[in-house]
Amino acid sequence: MHPHVPIPHHPHTLRNLARALLIAVFALASLPLVSNQQAHAVVPVLTNTQRQAYLNYYAPVIFKRANEDNGEDGRDWLTNFDFDQDHNYATNRVDWLNVKNYVAASAARATTSPYAKWRIRPTLYTSLIEYTNGTSKSLVLLYHVYNAADKEGSQIHDWERIELVVRNVTGTPGGTGEYVNNSTITHHSEHIIRKRGDFGFNFMNTSTGKHLMVWQADEAGSVLATHAHELRYVNDTYAAIAAQPVTDNAEVEISGKDVNENLHYVFVPQASSAAVSAWGAQRLNFGNASTLIGGHDNEHTVDWYQAKRLTYELQDIADITSTNWSGNPAWPTHWLSSTADDVVLESAILNEVNVAEVPAGRQRFYSKSRDNGSSSLTDDRNAVIHKDWFYGAYTAEADEDWPADTDDFQGYQGLGTDSTGATRQSASGRYDSPNSYWWQHDYFVHDGYGASGATVESGQWLRGAWYTAANGGFDGRWVQLFDDRPGLEP
Repeated sequence: MHPHVPIPHHPHTLRNLARALLIAVFALASLPLVSNQQAHAVVPVLTNTQRQAYLNYYAPVIFKRANEDNGEDGRDWLTNFDFDQDHNYATNRVDWLNVKNYVAASAARATTSPYAKWRIRPTLYTSLIEYTNGTSKSLVLLYHVYNAADKEGSQIHDWERIELVVRNVTGTPGGTGEYVNNSTITHHSEHIIRKRGDFGFNFMNTSTGKHLMVWQADEAGSVLATHAHELRYVNDTYAAIAAQPVTDNAEVEISGKDVNENLHYVFVPQASSAAVSAWGAQRLNFGNASTLIGGHDNEHTVDWYQAKRLTYELQDIADITSTNWSGNPAWPTHWLSSTADDVVLESAILNEVNVAEVPAGRQRFYSKSRDNGSSSLTDDRNAVIHKDWFYGAYTAEADEDWPADTDDFQGYQGLGTDSTGATRQSASGRYDSPNSYWWQHDYFVHDGYGASGATVESGQWLRGAWYTAANGGFDGRWVQLFDDRPGLEP
């Protein structure tokens, strides 16, 4: 027990004591909001090998409709940012419109053709965030589905993303007690959320992966219909799909419309051997490209055995964000400066061998898409680092309505609050950040429910130093995990 200390009654002493208590209150109020659970995290962080394993294990299966008649063979393949091997992102749209020439060169075995150097390599760009509450670890897995052109080839760099939140992470993907709590997919400007147990939240479960099933539209189509690479959840279970005769129509029921939509491609993660085997998926290369085209109008329905099954690989979102950095001599090749994003980096952006590509400190990133084939040099789209979903700061919705509702969470502005009333600035302790800069480790984790108010989302801003190994965290948005394999066929 502490000895009793009498409270002094001298008025000057009381005023000094009151002043000291007031200063202490303000000092406490200025500290980041860090929960007791996060502050006393004891769960060890994953190794990079484990992180790669999780990203591969939960990578989605994408059923995609094509619109490839009239000499547009291959237009609805997924690809990567340097498919044309010219190291220039600003040429991607114009070059992608010539993918039919790549297909023709493949069919002719024209190995001396300039198109023979192309490496299509269907790719999803990904990141992993891990954070710990007490003794429980969770992951946020981000998958960016890359299309080089959109809107019937009139726009460049179409950004579509799939987000998964995995709870009770064991360190071994699919371990006992581990589950996917919720997912969000992009539907143009909307962010459509599903949680565990919801209708239309279906996975292909195999011995090597648990793969969310998603349908994607082709690049064409009316705004009144599914169009422009929009994503939808697949309402059918995998068991129901697998039970269909191969001569049945290749189509799945999609969320929002609750009607069947046709498909011409199935894209499967190449690292999930059981999924690859189940679909008979092939790696796309110059030698077989002409045999793996959809080749049909988007209204033409094929049988299941006629749908082309292709594998895709994973690469890192951080591969792209480093090209946006104002200190990168090549940034003007790919981007325009009319959109600038300031990010305060607590630590450097690292490549696969842990060499810094962007240093720590307040850094500027230029993210307006450059399109050398446009007279204005842009279609006014912005890169991933500018997207609210990159920071989790979006309005989640359960419905897929048209016209789209406004995304008004206003996390960047400092108005968006989580379920506890915290804003990003109170969670990080960076009270000067609203409307000024993103902090590198700003991130809002949604919990599967829609918005509960105009600027109130169900979930949490991650608190304080959540991203440190001491607190059981890792912010993989700024780390490159996967080997780039430049110039290689998958």
